[in-house]
Amino acid sequence: MQFDHAAQVVPNIAEAVAWYCETIPGSRVLYQDLTWALIEAAGVRLAFVTEEQHPDHLAWRVSREDLLRLAQNYEKTVVTHRDGTEGFYLEAPGGRTVEIIWMGDIS
Repeated sequence: MQFDHAAQVVPNIAEAVAWYCETIPGSRVLYQDLTWALIEAAGVRLAFVTEEQHPDHLAWRVSREDLLRLAQNYEKTVVTHRDGTEGFYLEAPGGRTVEIIWMGDIS
């Protein structure tokens, strides 16, 4: 298991991406559309999401085997995302959301 990204709900994806790319030197866009974006800034992966699509969350990358085991342990359904990754969300202590994600061939 390893940390993958932190996701933050923002009102405007393009505005958030532009701000970080202008403010944090060396930032690069890994993916962007109207409902979410993923950037790498100073060695950290940040996702910007819309409230309708995703919650604020911390994402942990796991093997497919661990994904299926954890989903079974927490009685969660694994969902395939539009980019081919698979995962599910959990409520962590303090009302925080955690995403458990398998990246497949995507890095």
